[in-house]
Amino acid sequence: MSEKIIQALEEAIGAEHILTGEEVAGRLFQVWVTDRPLEAKAVIFPRTTAHVSEICRIAYQYNQTIVVHGGLTNLVGATAARPADLVVSMEKMDAIEEVDPVTRTMTVQAGAILENIQSAAREEGLLFPLNFGAKGSAQAGGFISTNAGGLRVLRFGMTRNLVLGLEVVLPDGTVLSSLKKIIKDNSGYDLKQLFIGAEGTLGIVTRAVFRLQELPKSRNSAFVGCRDFDQVIRFLKFADQNLAGALSGFELIWGDTYRDWTSPPSPFAPPLPHGYAFYVLMETLGADPDKDRDTLYDLLEKALETDLILDGAPAQTESDLRWFWNIREDVAVLNGLCQNAQHFDISLPVTFFGSYVEGVKEKLAAQLGLSRVYAFGHLADGNIHFIISKPDAGPELRDRINEIVYRPLQALGGSVSAEHGIGLDKKAWLPICRTPAEIETMKLLKKTFDPKGLLNPGRIFD
Repeated sequence: MSEKIIQALEEAIGAEHILTGEEVAGRLFQVWVTDRPLEAKAVIFPRTTAHVSEICRIAYQYNQTIVVHGGLTNLVGATAARPADLVVSMEKMDAIEEVDPVTRTMTVQAGAILENIQSAAREEGLLFPLNFGAKGSAQAGGFISTNAGGLRVLRFGMTRNLVLGLEVVLPDGTVLSSLKKIIKDNSGYDLKQLFIGAEGTLGIVTRAVFRLQELPKSRNSAFVGCRDFDQVIRFLKFADQNLAGALSGFELIWGDTYRDWTSPPSPFAPPLPHGYAFYVLMETLGADPDKDRDTLYDLLEKALETDLILDGAPAQTESDLRWFWNIREDVAVLNGLCQNAQHFDISLPVTFFGSYVEGVKEKLAAQLGLSRVYAFGHLADGNIHFIISKPDAGPELRDRINEIVYRPLQALGGSVSAEHGIGLDKKAWLPICRTPAEIETMKLLKKTFDPKGLLNPGRIFD
C-alpha cells in the first residue's frame, strides 16, 4: 500500500513536494530533541489548501494516518510520528496574504511564523499581541491548534481571542472555510472554536484571519522584588487598579529560579539583586510615552512607600527592555542548567499558587531527592511553568514526578495543560481536569469529524 499511496500523492500534488526514504530521517520531529530522527512513511510539503485537501482525500481513501507538523516547538510529544504515518509539514504555506489596516485584520497561511506575523503588523502601525519565547519558530497553525497563550494574556487573551476567521481541511478532504473579517457573527454555531485548541485532531488549519490592535506608542517594563506571595498578589491588584487598563504583562519568577537565570554561566546580569523570595517582570503598553513612563515610575514609588514591593528597577532604555525580556524568554538558559529536563505547564486559581508550588518542591525533595526545580509563570492568568532536573530520563522517575505535580491539581480546580496542549505525553492525566462526560463528548466530536481516526492519532486521548 505504501507505494500506491505515495504514487497517488505524487500524481495529485507533485513528487517535488514529497520526501521519502533516507531524506525523512534527516528531519526532526521536535526542535528540542536533536538526537532522535523523524520516523515516517513520507513527509509532504503542501503549498496550497487544495494540496492539503488532496492529501487528506487520498489518505482517507487508503485509511492512512497523518501527523501534522508546524514549527515543532511543542513540549508534549504532539509531533512524534511512527514509521507508518504520513507527516504533513505546513512550513511551505508561510504566506502573509494580507494586512488590512481598515478592518485591523491579517490573513495568513498556517505556516506563517509568529515573529513574521508580528513584524508584518508592525509595518502597518498595528500590533499582533500574541507573544512567547518560541516566536521565531512557532507557526500560526500550531499556535491556533494549541490555543497558545504567552506573555500578554492578561490584556489580550489567548489565541482564541485573536482569531476572527479560519479555514480547515477535514480528514476526508472537505474544506471548511470561513475567513470573515468581522468580530460579531451569531449566525449559528461558531465552528472555528472547535478547531482552536484541538491539537489538529479534528482538521488541519490552513489559513486564518487574525484580529489586530493599534500599535502602542509606549512600552514600559520593570522588575520588582517581593518578600512573599501575599505581597505579590497585593501588588498585582494595586498595579491593575492604577494603570487604567495599560498593564499587559505580569510575569512571576521564584527567587531561586531568578538567581540561577541571572548568574554565570547565564549571559544575563540581574536587574535586581538576588535574595528576594519572588520577582515580577511587568509590562505596560500605552499611547503617551512620557506620561506612561512617569505613571509607571510613580506606581513603583507608591508601591515601595506602602510596602507592596521591596525593590524595583524600571527599564530606562530600549536596551534595558530587551535585557529584561530576554531573561524571561530565554528558557534555554534554565534547560542548560538541568539534567534530563522535564517540563510542566499547569494552571490553577491564583489563590493557591504559593502553597501549591511549595508543596510540589517539598515532595520532590523529600520523596525523590530532587532539588533543582525552576518555577516561573504568567501570574495574572494562573499559569505556572516548571522545569525539573532529574538524574535519569526513564519512565519510572518521570511518572513519579508527574504524580507529584499533577495529582494536587484535581482538588484545586486546576489543569495539567494551561497552554501547551495534551499531545501524547499528558493524555493519561486528562481525567485530572476533565469529567468523564466532558471526555466522552470530546471523543464524540473526534468520531464525528474523523470517524476513521486518521488525523493526529492518539493525541489527547486514545
